[in-house]
Amino acid sequence: MHEKKLDISEYEQKCREILDDHEIRYAGLLDEFGTLLAGGYKPGMTIRLTDEKLQSVCKELASRVAKRKKFDEELGHVKYSASRREHVVIMSFPIYDKVIMLIAESNINIDRLAFRVISKLGRQWGEFVGE
Repeated sequence: MHEKKLDISEYEQKCREILDDHEIRYAGLLDEFGTLLAGGYKPGMTIRLTDEKLQSVCKELASRVAKRKKFDEELGHVKYSASRREHVVIMSFPIYDKVIMLIAESNINIDRLAFRVISKLGRQWGEFVGE
């Protein structure tokens, strides 16, 4: 597996840029265990979860992202994944051994938001490999 050490301060800035999008409530860089490394809530915004439940969601999401990597050779790298729920959309963007997790408004256009986020992460849509 390709490993790269990420500059956490760079991703702190990228999460702030992502949070500038009016449809996003939460943007965080998580490690492989679901621990928040950078980012967080949009100021003044709630995400309908207690801190304890948010941590549980982060751990579960990081675990799912790691499990999906076993199919990369056959199916290609995951660019992003999204779960549309009644009240929010939760998205993940794998970045090497980390993941950007977003919580957004429930009525968003997932593909358009993914395109904007990947652009803010400094990648071109066609180049994004999710590794």
